[in-house]
Amino acid sequence: MSGGGTETPVGCEATPGGGDKKKDSLGTAGSPAHLIIKDLGEIHSRLLDHRPVIQGETRYFVKEFEEKRGLREMRVLENLKNMIHETNEHTLPKCREIMQDNLNQVLQRLQAASDSVCRLQQREQEQKKRESTSRG
Repeated sequence: MSGGGTETPVGCEATPGGGDKKKDSLGTAGSPAHLIIKDLGEIHSRLLDHRPVIQGETRYFVKEFEEKRGLREMRVLENLKNMIHETNEHTLPKCREIMQDNLNQVLQRLQAASDSVCRLQQREQEQKKRESTSRG
């Protein structure tokens, strides 16, 4: 597992004939040392390898989220889409039409008020001219 030496894989022997004649220090595949290492590997994977547990929890969370919350979110989005469509198709044109009508009325009233103010100013100027000519 760790260390920098040369290790031969568990259950394997060094190449026979000619070269290094060392045998695996752990013995054959059915030896007690091999079984202990196998058990240690299983213990390690159950105690220290959390990937399967995390993957299972993640799958469960996603499933629950999609079932419970996902449908609600889809309904909310569908309602928003319908509301936006209704606003664009019906409410905005009505508002625009009402605003145009009201603005036209306001403009007409402002024009009438402006005309009235102009007439009042003309009358005042005429009255001032008469007063100035009658004094002089």
